[in-house]
Amino acid sequence: MPRQVYLFERPVRFVAGTVGQPGDRTFYLQASDEAGRVISVALEKSQVEVLAERMSELLDEIATRASTVVPPDADVDDLDPLTAPVDEEFRVAAMGLAWDGEAQAVVVEAVAAGEEPIDEDAILSDSDEGPDALRVVITPAAARGFVARARRVVSAGRPSCPLCSMPLDPTGHVCPRQNGYRR
Repeated sequence: MPRQVYLFERPVRFVAGTVGQPGDRTFYLQASDEAGRVISVALEKSQVEVLAERMSELLDEIATRASTVVPPDADVDDLDPLTAPVDEEFRVAAMGLAWDGEAQAVVVEAVAAGEEPIDEDAILSDSDEGPDALRVVITPAAARGFVARARRVVSAGRPSCPLCSMPLDPTGHVCPRQNGYRR
């Protein structure tokens, strides 16, 4: 089956965002370009969290090793909601993250779930075969902005129970640390 790669080199916008209320949110990565093309892919909250953490670590490492100017941690500049309508192209099964030294850019690839397990060699490859993918090439400054927004989106969920750290619903929850009593 031919592979569809949605490529965004230096997109106008690349963000993590959600649709829905805390406790019932769907997380998305969304990229858009100057031509008005918008692609959204769904993923898990934990995937957004890990991507932001790994991207921050990659930028910190590049700042110490390469002769590249990498801005320090950034504030969230983009607080706008996801561009509507949010049409899911696919659900993310695996992600890849890399530094392109020649382009002085961060490369992010989100790969679709398929019928077969994802081959690690297919991630960030230019193969014609394999699962669909969203590939985004962004500047270090845009990457810092992505990290700041992703962290904010993840932390905007339900508050944690002070006893068991599980998320609290508006009506409370059955806390295992309280032997099943509502908290």
